[in-house]
Amino acid sequence: MKYIISVFIAILFSLPSFGQKPRARDLGVPFVGKPGKYNAITDVKGVEVGYSTIITSKGENIIGKGPVRTGVTAIFPRGKSRKFSPVYANWYSLNGNGEMTGTTWITESGFLETPVMITNTNSVGEVRQAVLKWFVDTDWYSGDKEWFTYPVVGETYDGLLNDIYGFHVNEKYVLEAIQNSSSGKISEGNVGGGTGMVTMGFKGGTGTASRVMTIRDSTYTVGVLVQSNFGFKENLLVAGVPVGQELRDTLNPKVNKSPESYRQEGDGSIIVVVATDAPLLPHQLKRVAQRVPLGIAKVGGIGANGSGDIFLAFSTANEQAFTRTNNVRVETLSNDQINWIFQSTVQAVEEAIINAMVAARTMEGINGNTVYALPHDLLINTLQKYNRLNK
Repeated sequence: MKYIISVFIAILFSLPSFGQKPRARDLGVPFVGKPGKYNAITDVKGVEVGYSTIITSKGENIIGKGPVRTGVTAIFPRGKSRKFSPVYANWYSLNGNGEMTGTTWITESGFLETPVMITNTNSVGEVRQAVLKWFVDTDWYSGDKEWFTYPVVGETYDGLLNDIYGFHVNEKYVLEAIQNSSSGKISEGNVGGGTGMVTMGFKGGTGTASRVMTIRDSTYTVGVLVQSNFGFKENLLVAGVPVGQELRDTLNPKVNKSPESYRQEGDGSIIVVVATDAPLLPHQLKRVAQRVPLGIAKVGGIGANGSGDIFLAFSTANEQAFTRTNNVRVETLSNDQINWIFQSTVQAVEEAIINAMVAARTMEGINGNTVYALPHDLLINTLQKYNRLNK
């Protein structure tokens, strides 16, 4: 009883403010590395994130009517008010059972020219078209009448909880995510494109984290946002602790009626967006994106056959790098200095995934299918058992 009371008091006093959802660090999860002010992708100056979350009705799934558990996430590297302002970028896929549009041109050109949008698997086309229309309506290309572009839209599958074949994401919700984009603190868990997602056998969704480091005499930030929807429950690791093994028989998802498919346990996807203000060139950002799987592995991910694991990294440095006519001079870190960026990426990816799970709440979706949140009390007890609770 004394232990239970002490844990409750520790949780109570660790919360940032009354009514605010705790994050993994608030529960005592011992992560390595120094986070930024918000411990979010928005710690990278200029980055803005917005959500549109769609939750309607409950009960039996009637295609086209719901229940709906989905949404849209928007990420602007330099904020939506900057309009056309490309950033150096590159991408990587650990397992390609998924989609992210626009990536072939990113590889070819070295630039990300658009916001990054994330939604559910069946809504990629609708989101892409809505973004194009928004470009036209807002003169995103600043008077250029002959522009062409390839919006970047990633996805993960939420069909366990959402009426995914009802195609509920439309232009209204895309514009809502765009208009809601802002810097500073951002929500996690059952929000935006992450609304109906499942992670490691528990409720997943949207998560974020950041790291701040000093290289030589300069301070840089790496920020990460994940849409997390992957993994086997028994593989779940939190700060190296086998939480999935300990909670193997606890709060397993309840599936009353499953759509006919080849979906197996562990199938899903994860989209990861890495932002940094460190001056990196596209080939270096490819290397950063290739380190994302190391962070996923630290929570127990294996890149399963049915998982779309797609990652994008961009740098907000070198603001004048893009030009159609002139030669430019750009700055870059040497390869001998880039290890700190790699390390920060791995650390932030791991924490962002756990933040998504800690923030997520139990959700009932189509046909009464229910995915339970990672229970905070049992997580704390398990970390305590392995002497890994940060007191």
